Amino acid sequence: MGQAAGFLWEFVKSPTTTAAVGPSSRSLAEQMVAPVPHSGDPVVVELGPGTGAFTEAIQRRLGGRGRHLALELNPRWAAELGERFPAVESVCANARELPELLRERGLRADVVVSGLPWVAHAPVAGVPLIRLVAESLAPGGAYTQFAYTWTRWAPPARRQLADLRAEFEETVISRTVWRNLPPAVAYLARRPRRSS
Repeated sequence: MGQAAGFLWEFVKSPTTTAAVGPSSRSLAEQMVAPVPHSGDPVVVELGPGTGAFTEAIQRRLGGRGRHLALELNPRWAAELGERFPAVESVCANARELPELLRERGLRADVVVSGLPWVAHAPVAGVPLIRLVAESLAPGGAYTQFAYTWTRWAPPARRQLADLRAEFEETVISRTVWRNLPPAVAYLARRPRRSS
């Protein structure tokens, strides 16, 4: 089964936990990894890497530097990601475990790149996932999330944008990436308010 067909099958099996109907384009991936520094040894965390469209772009940008941790809920994809990208620490885990996983490793994230579906962002015990991400970032850290243009006006998307604006000092929305199917935008949030 090809990558696109496998992605579509996972989406059909579990549309609420698979964010996309197919792998993201290289154009969208470049928007998503833009905050990954070109120098130094940054800690980059990827939430919901799926089949690795953003993973590949992050690895290209890092060029062997830093640390790259990927949290994937789908066990098959987590295993395949680890095999395909040996430099990536691929962990089968829920994104809400991010603070604990970083603490165990003595790390703070410089950049978090998210390919998660809206359902993952729903508050649990009143705490939205974006707050946990903000608390896991270094003071000058950045977070990126993509959304399809035709879904940006849905209530979950509006709630997510409100959460981003509440948790970060700056939130910017990219121009539409037309070279993605379906067309998408990237949200870039910088300087978490809750970083400690």
